[in-house]
Amino acid sequence: ALFFALILIINSSMTETNIQLRQPAKLDYASPIQFRFKCTKLPEVEFTCQTANIPGISLGGATQPTPLVDVPIPGDKINYDSLDITFLVDENLNNYKEIHDWLIGLGFPKDYTQFQNLQASGADRFPGSTRSTAPTGKATTAPLRDGGIYSDATLTVLNSKNIAKTEIRFQNIYPTSLGGLNYDIKNTDVNYIQASVSFAYTLYEIVQISTT
Repeated sequence: ALFFALILIINSSMTETNIQLRQPAKLDYASPIQFRFKCTKLPEVEFTCQTANIPGISLGGATQPTPLVDVPIPGDKINYDSLDITFLVDENLNNYKEIHDWLIGLGFPKDYTQFQNLQASGADRFPGSTRSTAPTGKATTAPLRDGGIYSDATLTVLNSKNIAKTEIRFQNIYPTSLGGLNYDIKNTDVNYIQASVSFAYTLYEIVQISTT
C-alpha cells in the first residue's frame, strides 16, 4: 500500500503546474490592421494594399493499416495555401496594370514576345555569373532566365506600438489570378474600387526580426 501511495504522489507532482510559470510574457494580442506588405515587382500595389494573409499550411499524411483501427502517420510534404491580398486601385489603373502585365507575360496570350519581355524585366533579379567574351575573361553578372517570372514578398507584422517585430518572407511568388473591376453609375456613395489577387510561391518563413 505504501508503494502505491508513493507512486500516486510522484504522478500528482509531475502533473502539477505553476500557473505563474506558464503565464506568457506578452499579453498583447495580434491586431489585424497593423501590417505592411512589400513586393519587389509591385511597388504601386504595396502602397495601396488593404488586406493580406498569412497563408495556412497543411501536412499530407497516410494511414497504417492494422487489424483494428488504421493508425494515422505524418507525411513528409507541406502544402501551402495561396497568398491573397486586396488593394485600392488608382484612377489610372497603374497598380492594377502591374499585376495584369505580370499575368499576361506568364500566359502570353498574343505571342511569345510577351513572355520574353517578362523575362527581360527581371534584369535585377537572381543575377547569375556568365563568362565574358572579352580578352580578360572576367565573369560578369547577368539575370537568370527566370528572373522576371518570380518575385519576393514580405508581410511585416507590427506590434501594438507600430514597431516591426515579425516578417513573413515569401520566396518566388507569382500571381495566379486577378479579380475584375466593377463600375456602377447607380452608386450614390463613392466606394473606391478594390481588386483582389492571389499568388502561388515556393514557401514562406516566419522570422522574428526584433526581440527588444
